[in-house]
Amino acid sequence: MNPVRKAVFPVAGLGSRFLPATKAQPKEMLPIVDKPLIQYAVEEAVAAGITEMIFITGRNKRAIEDHFDKAYELESELEAAGKEALLELVRNVIPKNINCIYIRQSAPLGLGHAVLCARPVVGNEPFAVLLADDFMDTDPGERPVLAQMTDVYAYEQCSVLAVQEVPRANTRQYGIVKATSYRENLELVSEIVEKPMPDVAPSTLAVVGRYILSPKIFRYLEHIGTGAGGEIQLTDGIAALMAAERVLAYRYAGQRYDCGSKLGYLTAMTAMGLKHPETGEGFRTFLEQLHREQNFS
Repeated sequence: MNPVRKAVFPVAGLGSRFLPATKAQPKEMLPIVDKPLIQYAVEEAVAAGITEMIFITGRNKRAIEDHFDKAYELESELEAAGKEALLELVRNVIPKNINCIYIRQSAPLGLGHAVLCARPVVGNEPFAVLLADDFMDTDPGERPVLAQMTDVYAYEQCSVLAVQEVPRANTRQYGIVKATSYRENLELVSEIVEKPMPDVAPSTLAVVGRYILSPKIFRYLEHIGTGAGGEIQLTDGIAALMAAERVLAYRYAGQRYDCGSKLGYLTAMTAMGLKHPETGEGFRTFLEQLHREQNFS
């Protein structure tokens, strides 16, 4: 039984919904309080036992590589200034036993194509896929979402998709699954459709940005051709995989914030700002004051 040791991070997208902020920096480097989105996703993978991080990158994504690399000049300046706490913070962005691999996606051909780019490194092993702009938060004492999913995989030995209910009007924004009850928080997927219109969507159960996939997905992604939007869709690859293997939908414990949208990003920033030990108390006071002022205006 192969454990899940590798994770793929598709980070080649343009981040057009955040222009002009993403004109010269990746959307995955947008911060939630004091850490970029991509670091939260990597930390979630580390907590799930992942040791190889595979980034599928594109143009203008160098900042991601730099973030996880050693910063000699910054570390020297912090050390000379005696700023030991900040120095340790910079040095421990990623644990030393973690291996980061960067693969360039030659053209924006879709999420399925981005995952297919990882095939030479993933090989014949199960692997995770994390979309960093789907920011996942869990309560204290709760295992991170990907760790919950690797637990499911260890028991079930098949592909697992993180899912949540969405309003029917929003089905066109997601891959939507039709599934039947299997066991607690798990459903057996019988159909998956990419971004269906609300009137034809098979359900309101949406796939969100966490996957654990069988390596057999690669053979289907290689041959399915383009789908919705003229791109190679991961959803279509999963639909083809279902003919050969079980695929499970997992209703995870936690809160998802769609940080690919401005409102979702602001919501995540607010939620994490209230939780952060340095900002929580002051930020809560500010929000309460703002609420009072608006009620009186």
